[in-house]
Amino acid sequence: MSTHEAHGTYTPTTGIGKWIDARMPLPRMMYDSFVAYPVPRNLNYAYTFGGILSLMLVSQILTGVVLAMHFVASTDMAFTSVESIMRDVNHGWLLRYMHSNGASFFFVAVYLHMFRGMYYGSYKAPRELLWILGCIIYLLMMATGFMGYVLPWGQMSFWGATVITGFFTAFPVIGEPIQQLLLGGYAVGDPTLNRFFSLHYLLPFMIAGVVVLHVWALHVTGQTNPTGIEVKSKTDTVAFTPYATIKDAFAMMVFFLVFAYFIFYMPNFLGHPDNYIEADPLVTPAHIVPEWYFLPFYAMLRAITFNIGPIDSKLGGVLVMFGSIALLFVMPWLDTSKVRSAVYRPWYKLFFWLFVADAVFLGWLGSKPAEGVYTMLAQISTLYYFAFFLIILPILGLIETPRRLPNSITEAVLERNKKSGAQQVASGATASPETRG
Repeated sequence: MSTHEAHGTYTPTTGIGKWIDARMPLPRMMYDSFVAYPVPRNLNYAYTFGGILSLMLVSQILTGVVLAMHFVASTDMAFTSVESIMRDVNHGWLLRYMHSNGASFFFVAVYLHMFRGMYYGSYKAPRELLWILGCIIYLLMMATGFMGYVLPWGQMSFWGATVITGFFTAFPVIGEPIQQLLLGGYAVGDPTLNRFFSLHYLLPFMIAGVVVLHVWALHVTGQTNPTGIEVKSKTDTVAFTPYATIKDAFAMMVFFLVFAYFIFYMPNFLGHPDNYIEADPLVTPAHIVPEWYFLPFYAMLRAITFNIGPIDSKLGGVLVMFGSIALLFVMPWLDTSKVRSAVYRPWYKLFFWLFVADAVFLGWLGSKPAEGVYTMLAQISTLYYFAFFLIILPILGLIETPRRLPNSITEAVLERNKKSGAQQVASGATASPETRG
């Protein structure tokens, strides 16, 4: 049995419902996709970030559309228009803080979503295209986030745009034309701001389109689960509603409570104070840093301080930075293990958590000056990042001995419940007679 076989069928009960269903069966599609759709019965809270990301995308688009009504894409007025939104527009401060902090929380959720996919092997056949579509969404998010960071036209906005667009000049022949195309000239100015504003407005709708393809691919191949075992019978699944929706709703509430805390109590914590100073091309900030979600890649970029044969250090850094993202696209073919989930792969689990720690450490290094011991540590961390994909994944799949896999998802659930029950009995048996009495 495949996971995309529905538990039930949609039956219109009203005349208008039957009329719509015969001409455009949208209610039927929604019912089959989000009500009767069967999901593995052992999904945990790590699988709730897809729903969280969908809500965050809607929030970002809605707040962004309203903010765009008041923003002026001009180097003379951009900074002032943002301050006007904060002070003069009804609830403008709330919209602006929801949008700026929403970008950070969007990336928090997408990183957790990606790490979950890597841990449980959600990128493996037959879900390679599903994974690639997710990587495309991630790339579009990075482009959208970078362009949005430029729009407030603060010091970090201006100098961040100057530094990031300058990366393209590292490529011979084509580098400078690409940079000039992005800037609309030879330096960051009005044409740059207009280009970035237009693209920042457009890309979220492109993200929404790829998300539709992502969800479509998910419904074709079916949801993975913590065991990595495919669904074999109806007993392995439950209906999406109410079982998964209740879990998703609870996770969303917790996530948005934390999101609300940042909006109302520490709205500028994740930003940079220099961005509250209007852009000045004549004053360079002491330490130029991108937003926190780009810091690991920024650290890898700056880790290449040496020439690699005919490739100079600048081009080498740019290639390493883009290569670190490109590796995500080919991960399904780099992992040679037949077992999906890290739950049954003890050595992969160890190297995976080292990879997560390495990524977080690279983020911290990206916020530090590119000098002294920080550069050496960034080089070591970058080496492990690439070794994880290019050496550890291919070799580990060939030499690792995985633990015994359950015969089915139902068997895994029953084994877990049996262990949980045995632990409760054991804890009760060790309690004092007074406690038991």
